[in-house]
Amino acid sequence: MPFIETNNHTSLYYRDWGTGVPVVFLSSWAASSPMWEYQMLPLSESGLRCIAYDRRGHGRSDDPGRGYDFDTLADDLAKLLTQLDLREVTLVGHSMGCAEIARYLSRHGTSRIARAVLMGTTTPFLLQTPDNLAGVPKHHFEANTAILLADRQRYFASGMIKFFGLGRSWPAPENVSPEVMQWALRLTDECSPKAILACRRIIDETDFRPDLRAFTIPTLILHGDNDQSTPLERCGRRTAQAIPHSQLNVYEGAAHGLFLSHKERVNNDLLAFIQG
Repeated sequence: MPFIETNNHTSLYYRDWGTGVPVVFLSSWAASSPMWEYQMLPLSESGLRCIAYDRRGHGRSDDPGRGYDFDTLADDLAKLLTQLDLREVTLVGHSMGCAEIARYLSRHGTSRIARAVLMGTTTPFLLQTPDNLAGVPKHHFEANTAILLADRQRYFASGMIKFFGLGRSWPAPENVSPEVMQWALRLTDECSPKAILACRRIIDETDFRPDLRAFTIPTLILHGDNDQSTPLERCGRRTAQAIPHSQLNVYEGAAHGLFLSHKERVNNDLLAFIQG
Protein backbone atom coordinates (compact mmCIF):
# COMPACT_ATOMS: atom_id res chain seq x y z
CA MET A 1 0.00 0.00 0.00
CA PRO A 2 1.41 3.45 -0.88
CA PHE A 3 1.90 5.55 2.23
CA ILE A 4 4.11 8.46 3.24
CA GLU A 5 5.04 9.38 6.79
CA THR A 6 4.68 13.00 7.88
CA ASN A 7 7.01 14.98 10.10
CA ASN A 8 5.03 13.95 13.18
CA HIS A 9 4.86 10.27 12.21
CA THR A 10 1.35 10.18 10.74
CA SER A 11 0.91 7.80 7.80
CA LEU A 12 -0.94 9.23 4.82
CA TYR A 13 -2.37 7.04 2.07
CA TYR A 14 -2.09 8.13 -1.55
CA ARG A 15 -3.03 6.79 -4.97
CA ASP A 16 -0.73 7.40 -7.94
CA TRP A 17 -2.03 6.72 -11.45
CA GLY A 18 -0.36 7.31 -14.81
CA THR A 19 2.84 8.95 -15.95
CA GLY A 20 3.75 12.38 -17.20
CA VAL A 21 3.20 15.84 -15.75
CA PRO A 22 2.14 15.43 -12.09
CA VAL A 23 -1.28 16.61 -10.94
CA VAL A 24 -1.95 16.44 -7.19
CA PHE A 25 -5.57 16.49 -6.02
CA LEU A 26 -6.66 17.78 -2.59
CA SER A 27 -10.05 16.65 -1.38
CA SER A 28 -13.09 18.36 0.07
CA TRP A 29 -13.88 18.59 3.74
CA ALA A 30 -15.10 15.21 5.03
CA ALA A 31 -14.01 13.43 1.85
CA SER A 32 -10.97 11.53 0.67
CA SER A 33 -9.05 10.60 -2.47
CA PRO A 34 -11.75 8.37 -4.07
CA MET A 35 -13.82 11.51 -4.71
CA TRP A 36 -11.50 12.31 -7.63
CA GLU A 37 -12.26 9.08 -9.54
CA TYR A 38 -13.96 10.87 -12.43
CA GLN A 39 -11.01 13.23 -12.88
CA MET A 40 -8.10 10.87 -12.24
CA LEU A 41 -9.19 8.13 -14.62
CA PRO A 42 -9.64 10.26 -17.77
CA LEU A 43 -6.71 12.57 -17.01
CA SER A 44 -4.30 9.71 -16.35
CA GLU A 45 -5.38 8.18 -19.66
CA SER A 46 -4.65 11.53 -21.30
CA GLY A 47 -0.97 11.38 -20.35
CA LEU A 48 -0.93 12.95 -16.90
CA ARG A 49 0.33 11.51 -13.62
CA CYS A 50 -2.59 11.86 -11.20
CA ILE A 51 -1.96 11.67 -7.46
CA ALA A 52 -4.51 12.08 -4.68
CA TYR A 53 -4.02 11.53 -0.98
CA ASP A 54 -6.15 11.21 2.13
CA ARG A 55 -5.47 14.00 4.59
CA ARG A 56 -4.92 12.93 8.20
CA GLY A 57 -8.10 11.56 9.76
CA HIS A 58 -9.63 10.90 6.34
CA GLY A 59 -9.96 7.73 4.28
CA ARG A 60 -7.13 5.24 4.75
CA SER A 61 -4.75 7.67 6.46
CA ASP A 62 -3.98 7.60 10.17
CA ASP A 63 -6.37 9.21 12.62
CA PRO A 64 -3.91 10.79 15.10
CA GLY A 65 -6.47 13.04 16.79
CA ARG A 66 -4.20 16.06 16.31
CA GLY A 67 -2.67 18.22 13.62
CA TYR A 68 -5.97 19.61 12.32
CA ASP A 69 -4.66 23.08 11.59
CA PHE A 70 -3.72 24.50 8.22
CA ASP A 71 -0.01 24.83 8.97
CA THR A 72 0.25 21.11 9.73
CA LEU A 73 -1.94 20.16 6.78
CA ALA A 74 0.23 22.27 4.48
CA ASP A 75 3.33 20.56 5.87
CA ASP A 76 1.69 17.19 5.15
CA LEU A 77 1.28 18.22 1.50
CA ALA A 78 4.89 19.39 1.42
CA LYS A 79 6.02 16.00 2.71
CA LEU A 80 4.12 14.23 -0.08
CA LEU A 81 5.68 16.42 -2.75
CA THR A 82 9.21 16.03 -1.42
CA GLN A 83 9.01 12.31 -0.70
CA LEU A 84 7.70 11.60 -4.21
CA ASP A 85 10.10 14.27 -5.56
CA LEU A 86 7.36 15.92 -7.60
CA ARG A 87 8.18 19.01 -9.64
CA GLU A 88 6.27 21.24 -12.05
CA VAL A 89 3.16 20.14 -10.17
CA THR A 90 -0.39 21.23 -10.85
CA LEU A 91 -2.28 21.43 -7.55
CA VAL A 92 -6.04 20.87 -7.84
CA GLY A 93 -8.21 21.47 -4.78
CA HIS A 94 -11.90 21.39 -4.05
CA SER A 95 -13.46 23.34 -1.17
CA MET A 96 -11.21 22.79 1.89
CA GLY A 97 -8.48 21.51 -0.43
CA CYS A 98 -8.22 25.02 -1.92
CA ALA A 99 -7.47 26.44 1.51
CA GLU A 100 -4.71 23.86 1.98
CA ILE A 101 -3.19 24.94 -1.32
CA ALA A 102 -3.25 28.58 -0.22
CA ARG A 103 -1.51 27.81 3.06
CA TYR A 104 1.01 25.51 1.32
CA LEU A 105 2.02 28.26 -1.13
CA SER A 106 2.39 30.89 1.60
CA ARG A 107 4.33 28.50 3.82
CA HIS A 108 6.46 26.56 1.32
CA GLY A 109 6.56 28.66 -1.83
CA THR A 110 6.19 27.74 -5.48
CA SER A 111 9.50 26.02 -6.28
CA ARG A 112 7.75 22.71 -6.96
CA ILE A 113 4.49 24.14 -8.27
CA ALA A 114 3.69 25.15 -11.85
CA ARG A 115 0.02 26.07 -11.52
CA ALA A 116 -3.03 25.76 -9.27
CA VAL A 117 -6.73 25.06 -9.71
CA LEU A 118 -9.26 26.11 -7.06
CA MET A 119 -12.70 24.54 -7.39
CA GLY A 120 -15.61 25.61 -5.18
CA THR A 121 -13.05 27.35 -2.99
CA THR A 122 -13.60 28.31 0.66
CA THR A 123 -11.16 31.21 0.39
CA PRO A 124 -10.61 34.06 1.11
CA PHE A 125 -12.38 34.21 4.52
CA LEU A 126 -15.75 32.77 5.54
CA LEU A 127 -16.23 34.36 8.98
CA GLN A 128 -17.84 37.77 9.30
CA THR A 129 -15.60 40.26 11.13
CA PRO A 130 -15.49 44.07 11.21
CA ASP A 131 -13.13 44.05 8.23
CA ASN A 132 -14.91 41.17 6.44
CA LEU A 133 -18.56 42.12 6.36
CA ALA A 134 -19.16 39.78 3.41
CA GLY A 135 -18.57 36.80 5.71
CA VAL A 136 -21.03 34.65 7.65
CA PRO A 137 -21.90 35.58 11.27
CA LYS A 138 -20.28 33.29 13.83
CA HIS A 139 -23.59 32.20 15.35
CA HIS A 140 -24.49 30.59 12.01
CA PHE A 141 -21.37 28.42 12.17
CA GLU A 142 -22.05 27.57 15.80
CA ALA A 143 -25.59 26.43 14.97
CA ASN A 144 -24.26 24.38 12.07
CA THR A 145 -21.72 22.70 14.34
CA ALA A 146 -24.44 21.88 16.86
CA ILE A 147 -26.43 20.07 14.16
CA LEU A 148 -23.30 18.17 13.11
CA LEU A 149 -22.62 17.08 16.69
CA ALA A 150 -26.21 16.05 17.31
CA ASP A 151 -26.62 13.78 14.27
CA ARG A 152 -23.63 13.58 11.95
CA GLN A 153 -25.20 10.99 9.67
CA ARG A 154 -28.35 13.03 9.07
CA TYR A 155 -26.29 16.20 8.66
CA PHE A 156 -24.45 14.76 5.68
CA ALA A 157 -27.47 12.98 4.19
CA SER A 158 -29.50 16.19 4.14
CA GLY A 159 -26.45 18.13 2.96
CA MET A 160 -26.33 16.18 -0.31
CA ILE A 161 -29.24 18.27 -1.60
CA LYS A 162 -27.29 21.50 -1.14
CA PHE A 163 -24.03 19.91 -2.30
CA PHE A 164 -25.48 19.04 -5.71
CA GLY A 165 -28.06 21.83 -5.94
CA LEU A 166 -30.91 19.38 -6.28
CA GLY A 167 -34.46 20.61 -6.16
CA ARG A 168 -33.66 23.44 -8.55
CA SER A 169 -33.62 23.49 -12.33
CA TRP A 170 -30.05 22.19 -12.52
CA PRO A 171 -28.38 19.73 -12.46
CA ALA A 172 -30.69 17.45 -14.36
CA PRO A 173 -31.34 14.10 -12.62
CA GLU A 174 -29.10 12.18 -15.03
CA ASN A 175 -26.13 14.37 -14.05
CA VAL A 176 -26.21 13.15 -10.45
CA SER A 177 -27.69 9.70 -10.08
CA PRO A 178 -29.00 8.42 -6.74
CA GLU A 179 -26.14 5.93 -6.78
CA VAL A 180 -23.55 8.70 -7.10
CA MET A 181 -25.19 10.55 -4.22
CA GLN A 182 -25.03 7.44 -2.03
CA TRP A 183 -21.41 6.85 -2.99
CA ALA A 184 -20.49 10.45 -2.11
CA LEU A 185 -22.32 10.08 1.19
CA ARG A 186 -20.40 6.90 2.06
CA LEU A 187 -17.11 8.78 1.71
CA THR A 188 -18.03 10.83 4.77
CA ASP A 189 -18.29 7.62 6.83
CA GLU A 190 -14.63 6.91 6.06
CA CYS A 191 -13.55 10.07 7.90
CA SER A 192 -12.83 10.47 11.59
CA PRO A 193 -15.56 12.39 13.46
CA LYS A 194 -12.76 14.16 15.33
CA ALA A 195 -11.15 15.27 12.08
CA ILE A 196 -14.48 16.31 10.57
CA LEU A 197 -15.31 18.58 13.49
CA ALA A 198 -11.83 20.08 13.83
CA CYS A 199 -11.54 20.75 10.10
CA ARG A 200 -14.98 22.32 9.97
CA ARG A 201 -13.93 24.82 12.61
CA ILE A 202 -10.67 25.82 10.94
CA ILE A 203 -12.38 26.23 7.56
CA ASP A 204 -14.95 28.57 9.08
CA GLU A 205 -12.53 30.67 11.13
CA THR A 206 -9.26 30.93 9.16
CA ASP A 207 -8.47 34.11 7.26
CA PHE A 208 -6.68 33.29 3.99
CA ARG A 209 -6.51 36.81 2.64
CA PRO A 210 -2.76 37.09 3.42
CA ASP A 211 -2.11 33.64 1.91
CA LEU A 212 -3.60 34.60 -1.45
CA ARG A 213 -0.62 36.87 -2.06
CA ALA A 214 1.47 33.71 -2.49
CA PHE A 215 -0.35 32.79 -5.72
CA THR A 216 2.33 33.98 -8.12
CA ILE A 217 1.70 31.06 -10.48
CA PRO A 218 -1.04 30.65 -13.11
CA THR A 219 -4.29 30.00 -11.24
CA LEU A 220 -7.63 28.74 -12.53
CA ILE A 221 -10.78 29.12 -10.43
CA LEU A 222 -13.86 27.00 -11.18
CA HIS A 223 -17.04 27.94 -9.35
CA GLY A 224 -20.75 27.32 -9.78
CA ASP A 225 -23.20 30.20 -9.59
CA ASN A 226 -25.63 27.92 -7.67
CA ASP A 227 -23.04 27.01 -5.01
CA GLN A 228 -24.94 27.24 -1.72
CA SER A 229 -22.01 26.01 0.39
CA THR A 230 -19.41 28.53 -0.77
CA PRO A 231 -21.34 31.14 -2.76
CA LEU A 232 -19.70 32.50 -5.87
CA GLU A 233 -19.76 36.16 -4.81
CA ARG A 234 -18.43 35.48 -1.30
CA CYS A 235 -15.73 32.99 -2.30
CA GLY A 236 -14.90 32.36 -5.95
CA ARG A 237 -15.14 35.90 -7.25
CA ARG A 238 -13.40 37.49 -4.25
CA THR A 239 -10.59 34.92 -4.54
CA ALA A 240 -10.19 35.70 -8.24
CA GLN A 241 -10.03 39.42 -7.47
CA ALA A 242 -7.29 38.81 -4.89
CA ILE A 243 -5.07 36.72 -7.20
CA PRO A 244 -3.60 38.82 -10.03
CA HIS A 245 -4.08 37.41 -13.53
CA SER A 246 -6.13 34.45 -12.30
CA GLN A 247 -8.84 33.00 -14.52
CA LEU A 248 -12.37 32.53 -13.18
CA ASN A 249 -14.68 30.11 -15.01
CA VAL A 250 -18.25 30.39 -13.75
CA TYR A 251 -20.38 27.28 -14.24
CA GLU A 252 -23.95 28.34 -14.83
CA GLY A 253 -26.36 26.43 -12.59
CA ALA A 254 -23.63 24.37 -10.93
CA ALA A 255 -23.60 23.80 -7.17
CA HIS A 256 -20.71 22.83 -4.87
CA GLY A 257 -20.26 19.29 -6.21
CA LEU A 258 -19.42 20.39 -9.75
CA PHE A 259 -16.56 17.87 -10.03
CA LEU A 260 -19.31 15.22 -10.29
CA SER A 261 -22.32 17.07 -11.71
CA HIS A 262 -20.23 18.79 -14.40
CA LYS A 263 -17.33 16.37 -14.62
CA GLU A 264 -16.88 16.51 -18.41
CA ARG A 265 -16.60 20.28 -18.42
CA VAL A 266 -14.32 20.22 -15.38
CA ASN A 267 -12.03 17.68 -17.03
CA ASN A 268 -11.89 19.66 -20.27
CA ASP A 269 -11.02 22.84 -18.35
CA LEU A 270 -8.33 21.02 -16.38
CA LEU A 271 -6.75 19.53 -19.50
CA ALA A 272 -6.79 22.82 -21.35
CA PHE A 273 -5.23 24.65 -18.40
CA ILE A 274 -2.54 22.04 -17.73
CA GLN A 275 -1.58 21.40 -21.34
CA GLY A 276 -2.13 24.91 -22.65
